[in-house]
Amino acid sequence: MPKTVFCLMGPTASGKTALACELLRLFPFEIISVDSAMIYKEMNIGTAKPCPEELKVAHHHLIDILDPPESYSAAQFCEDTVELIEAIYDRGNLPLLVGGTMMYFNALQQGLAILPQADEAIRVELLRQAEDHGWSYLHEQLKKIDPLSAERIHPNDTQRVQRALEVFQLTGKPLSFFWSEQKGAAKYRFVNIILFPESRDWLHQRIALRFEEMLAKDFVSEVAQLLQKWQLPPTCPSMRSVGYRQVINYLAGDYDYDTLRHKGIVATRQLAKRQLTWLRNWPHGVFFDCEDYVDIKSKIIALLHEILDNKTPDS
Repeated sequence: MPKTVFCLMGPTASGKTALACELLRLFPFEIISVDSAMIYKEMNIGTAKPCPEELKVAHHHLIDILDPPESYSAAQFCEDTVELIEAIYDRGNLPLLVGGTMMYFNALQQGLAILPQADEAIRVELLRQAEDHGWSYLHEQLKKIDPLSAERIHPNDTQRVQRALEVFQLTGKPLSFFWSEQKGAAKYRFVNIILFPESRDWLHQRIALRFEEMLAKDFVSEVAQLLQKWQLPPTCPSMRSVGYRQVINYLAGDYDYDTLRHKGIVATRQLAKRQLTWLRNWPHGVFFDCEDYVDIKSKIIALLHEILDNKTPDS
């Protein structure tokens, strides 16, 4: 019988971390973070990373594992996570994967396509084209060579647009070809608990409030110190995280503080929209409207008791 892996998924600012910490008090879970920004050390404010006191109570695996100049792929995530899942089971506990990096969840649950390694020269050239013509232009180029990928990748998802064009230049084949060749390794039973707010206004208010709180905690100084200490180029994956990109542009003098606030909130809303699109089309999962925290917490606790008592079929 496959081992059960619990996944708590949802858009940014939907309350995943707080809920996971509550569940940790009631069930023998160990939390594995599924967040492509929280993996980096010293990136605390802009990632809404749990504070050290919270992490002492609710340890998260795969947080603070890399320095900001380093890169991390979905393949590395899968390798690290499978190793952690097995170790967690060996300790007699259960894995609870928590986060909103949907590409990581997808890679783990559906398998990975075998893609070529990144090519820095191609990436620099694509970034130059984006600076000259805009990302919408590059998305139009992607439509011409790979309409299937262009349909699945939003023009604002610049990293994935860049990667799709890079794969085509390296292999002569569209990224969608590799999706069709994707190999799954479903050795686990995944229980997907999906936080999905019905009200976009509710989510947008939380996003705005959280970004305001980040600025109040001196997010700008955090980014400035990272840039100074590590001499990070704008192309560095860690600095392309939502919020960090906008602060870097502000520090470069591209716009004023009020514009930074606006652009940071808009960029985070766009991220949430992409996450919700992933979740809406997720093949298996139990959806919960996360506006009423007390209500969904009790419902999710009941669901987990049922699953762990073997009273429900596989999700």
